[in-house]
Amino acid sequence: MCMDYAKKCKCGARSASFNFKDSLLPGEVITELYCPECSSGVQRDSRTMMHDNGWVLHFEMDIARFMLGKLPVPPSEITPEYIFDEGYCCWRGVTPTDHIDSLREREEILKYAKTDPKRYFSELKSWGNKRMERLAREGWRKAREEEPVHL
Repeated sequence: MCMDYAKKCKCGARSASFNFKDSLLPGEVITELYCPECSSGVQRDSRTMMHDNGWVLHFEMDIARFMLGKLPVPPSEITPEYIFDEGYCCWRGVTPTDHIDSLREREEILKYAKTDPKRYFSELKSWGNKRMERLAREGWRKAREEEPVHL
């Protein structure tokens, strides 16, 4: 089970949605969130911060290590990147607003679902692959690990 959580960035201009794999971490593990606009002046600390395409997540690592303490991973390996990349606290999707953006992008393709199912699946596959390629080029961390869709 995954828990959804949204948080506004430090400047208040944008927000991001997060998933918490297996609900092991609470939302409070994110002490600050910085969007590309408010992250420019942030003093970076790789021991507590994870960076993704201009966004910065600042984690409370004591809480994270305590809550993830039952995992078969040494506490020294529980880093901000580990937390994010393993899904214990990551975007709800590939980007901070992916769950909203992808729905909007798929609306055009959805019109074929009932009238031309073969075209619908073809368009959906093409859209998914091209979208992940675009997001990877844009520099999104989670887009770099995806494999092409083969239906």
